[in-house]
Amino acid sequence: MLPSEEEVLAARGPKNRVDSRVPWAWLVEPERTADGTIVDVATIFLTNRECPLRCLMCDLWKNTTDEPVPVGAIPAQIDHALGRLPKAWHIKLYNSGNFFDPQAIPRSDYAAIAQRVRAFDNVIVENHPRMCGAECLRFRDHLQTRLEVALGLETVHPQVLAALHKRMTLDDFDRAAEFLLASDIAVRAFILLRPPPLSEEEGIEWALASLEHAFRLGAQCCSVIPTRAGNGIMDELQRDGRFASPRLASLERVLEVGIRLGRGRVFADLWDAERLAGCARCGPRRIERLRQMNLAQKILPSISCDCEVRL
Repeated sequence: MLPSEEEVLAARGPKNRVDSRVPWAWLVEPERTADGTIVDVATIFLTNRECPLRCLMCDLWKNTTDEPVPVGAIPAQIDHALGRLPKAWHIKLYNSGNFFDPQAIPRSDYAAIAQRVRAFDNVIVENHPRMCGAECLRFRDHLQTRLEVALGLETVHPQVLAALHKRMTLDDFDRAAEFLLASDIAVRAFILLRPPPLSEEEGIEWALASLEHAFRLGAQCCSVIPTRAGNGIMDELQRDGRFASPRLASLERVLEVGIRLGRGRVFADLWDAERLAGCARCGPRRIERLRQMNLAQKILPSISCDCEVRL
């Protein structure tokens, strides 16, 4: 049995110190778009109140506040980041939780946020499937540009999904995706690779099943995220032998099969990917291959190495 929400909270360490007027990170990186072009995409990691959910695998709480941020703080954070970032064509407003949670992003800030980002060709926010409703439409109308919502599908394995404390079912995800698409809002999905207690092969199998499900519903792209330790409870599970991060070879396999599906873009999330590489010689080159495959959406030649085991 996996840990309860109370055990998840008890295993946490301290949060990082954050400023409600400053995003905790910002960057620009290239991404392949739905029409096949590669554009620079700005990502602003907004500082706001912690998500009310206690997901087993989540470490995003580390850069959140305990109380709602003041009205005007989120627009100020966007100004802060945009003043320091190079030009980009798309923008992601990721807030360590749910954009349409009014305790995280004040609804009275929607117009000011939209005014700052409507010049971008595409605006991407993240949100819980059960929080997709009228506020999505309200923000879409403020924007006057393309809106895309990233939903955490995580896995279509029903028992594992329930154990993640996501407080959603597969039906909840399906309804949210159908609602957004019917409202002319694009959908991308976050998918976990090897959440506990899945084995390596099970992790691959269920990640691929989750990709197919998201694409069947109409998602334009899916991001495959290797499940990692680092939030307290996942470290405990790892020490107890109840969890292990996926091998880099598994991420390679899922990306390759996902691209071959030809249903939409598939991205391997390479945040901290170095920890998955068991070989110092081939690891960096294999990660770079994945980065280039993210952009090309084509299978590139595999990296050969004399390391004893492909990790």
